[in-house]
Amino acid sequence: MERKRARRSLTLVVAAGLVGSMAAAAPAAAQGPAAQVRWGACPEDVKTGFTALECGTVRVPLDYAEPDGTQIELMLSRIASAVPDQRRGVLMLNPGGPGGSGLSMPADLVGMGLPASVMNAYDVIGMDTRGVGHSTPLSCGFTADQEYRANIPPYAVDEAAVDEQAEISQGVAAQCAANDPGGELRHLSTANTARDLDRIRAALGEEKTNYLGYSYGTALGAAYASMFPERADRVVLDSNLPDTFLDHEGMRTWGAGAEETFPDFAAWAARRHGAYGLGSTPEQVRATYFEIARQLDENPVPGLSGSDFRMATFVGLYGKTRYGTTAQIWQSLLESDADAAKRQLAATPELSPNDNAFTVFLSVTCNDINWPEDVQTYQRDVAEDRERFPLFGAATANIIPCAYWEHEPVEPPVRVNPEGSEILILQNLRDPVTPHRGAVALQEKFGERSHLVSVDGSGHGVYVFGGNACALNTTTAYLVDGELPAKNKLCEA
Repeated sequence: MERKRARRSLTLVVAAGLVGSMAAAAPAAAQGPAAQVRWGACPEDVKTGFTALECGTVRVPLDYAEPDGTQIELMLSRIASAVPDQRRGVLMLNPGGPGGSGLSMPADLVGMGLPASVMNAYDVIGMDTRGVGHSTPLSCGFTADQEYRANIPPYAVDEAAVDEQAEISQGVAAQCAANDPGGELRHLSTANTARDLDRIRAALGEEKTNYLGYSYGTALGAAYASMFPERADRVVLDSNLPDTFLDHEGMRTWGAGAEETFPDFAAWAARRHGAYGLGSTPEQVRATYFEIARQLDENPVPGLSGSDFRMATFVGLYGKTRYGTTAQIWQSLLESDADAAKRQLAATPELSPNDNAFTVFLSVTCNDINWPEDVQTYQRDVAEDRERFPLFGAATANIIPCAYWEHEPVEPPVRVNPEGSEILILQNLRDPVTPHRGAVALQEKFGERSHLVSVDGSGHGVYVFGGNACALNTTTAYLVDGELPAKNKLCEA
């Protein structure tokens, strides 16, 4: 397909915040010589809270096909176990993305109540993965005034809207290529990041590693456990993609996730109708959603469209702690106070411009697997999902720059390996961005190797984040004592 460059003004909005056999020429093993990481103070922009967080670096190949070629630097963080006789190894963390910074994650989890028994059992290791933050960051040159959502395109009200987004996507892909004269972006992939994890394991002097990953971090963890099954010990995958990569069909499931999770918000808002005025029943709250979206579609205000409203609501479904802010945005719009709504949107982290995070998200997502390149595919899928999942389906099925990406994948996606150490899969029954069906699909691929814990809960994130006692106890018992639940366990609300 011809990659013509389109120049348009683009708003950067991102949601939080989605092996075994590789190609014969693709390097599978990434074990490097053991090295001592020198730990010291973290950069000033890394949140440490009240913890003894320290940072260090590890060098890895940019291209694993040329392991002695250009090297890049990865930055790690650590909260070391303070009880040597209880320490059993390292626990690597990943917050998702791809493109999310994980340097502050050990301190973040401690601040949210990570059990002391886990902290005693492990050196808890955060990191910025390749291309992210302090790990040789890469950039497509996105600016704050660009109208572009890196991982979720705008809601397409009709075929013409898909055509318009196709032009924007073409321009974005060209922009990334123009800002990458050395071709570094093509080396951002889930497989290469998994290889990095194994280099980090070796640099930390560990024979095996333990892992806790959320959201896209489940794809990365699944890739590592599949590529290096003999070096993966206790692995927890929380809020799951259905495979080791995100593709067009995987993104379309987010429309279903919004439908499954929205009733929890609607019921919450209905019980608070006297405060927010969004409807006294869940059905009325749902009707209010469509009415606000319709009005903004027909009469958008500068900096706030119907698509912006839908996106803000989708992000608001990530957890109950976000419901109040989401209700405020709706209330401001019902009261014709668009300025207040825009201020509230600007204060939402997932809706803030982030050139580096958007660059890595696109690079990994587009490099992992081929995406459809014909606009008609997206037009058909948008029309179908607008009917199936009217809340948000016409956004998640819309076209993204992967349709025009400069680079083809250099190797097949990592194939899930059903052989190896046992894996704990955690999943809320209602999750907007990683629906429960993804965890079921991943468990099917891992087979007898995996144990699925389903939680009667709502939102994105289970362990520590979700507050479910059963899930917290079950996961902690696995990480600390190696105790695994039944193959399929349900944690009641």
